[in-house]
Amino acid sequence: MNLTTFKASLSDTTPPPAANVYLQALWHEAKGNWDKAHELIQDLPDKNAAWIHAYLHRQEGDTWNADYWYRRAGRKRLQQTLAEEWESITSALLEEV
Repeated sequence: MNLTTFKASLSDTTPPPAANVYLQALWHEAKGNWDKAHELIQDLPDKNAAWIHAYLHRQEGDTWNADYWYRRAGRKRLQQTLAEEWESITSALLEEV
């Protein structure tokens, strides 16, 4: 799976079968289901989950909370649009699959 096929799956009703929990969270967020995305990653203790968590809170407009999660992820908030950041995170995680 690559970014193009992952984005194409957004027209489906469920995430791609090969999508791990991180990609599922990003898929749900792209479909407009922020709550489901947050539910999937909020209790995961690793840096990938923290990066997604940061992105979600940035999207929500909660910069203070987003910055906390960026620190947990070992990252800094970049001056990217939300769409650019979604693609950056998704692309990085697709490389790990």
